[in-house]
Amino acid sequence: MVRLILTAMLLVLLTACGSIGLLPTSELVQKAIALELKQTQQKLNQQLDLDFQSFEIKHLSITQEQPLTIENLPAFRVRGSYDLIVKLPKRSLTQPQKPFEVYLQIQQEGKTWRLLLPEKGSKNTQSTWRSYLIQ
Repeated sequence: MVRLILTAMLLVLLTACGSIGLLPTSELVQKAIALELKQTQQKLNQQLDLDFQSFEIKHLSITQEQPLTIENLPAFRVRGSYDLIVKLPKRSLTQPQKPFEVYLQIQQEGKTWRLLLPEKGSKNTQSTWRSYLIQ
């Protein structure tokens, strides 16, 4: 009986230790937001001929990390807010408390994370995702 209890406790501890490394960190979320912003910035630069110099993400606050499965791999929907500073040629614009929602997926080997963006298409079809490596 004692052996069974000790085995169960050890299993719980090992499971808890193993899952800690699989949660997205604030740094990872900030990189994912930056990747998404860079893509949007490139599209705007092309379409509107704007001259964005750069941007900065500050005061990232994660309010929710919801685990889920996307295409048979573990993923997280992460929500929260951040302050965005956009640097233009002659001034800077600040957008405080900008809400975000990103989908992050850890790859099978457990070493890399990817930003998942849902494809824009028909709502009647099954969701498809575009995937971008977060570096």
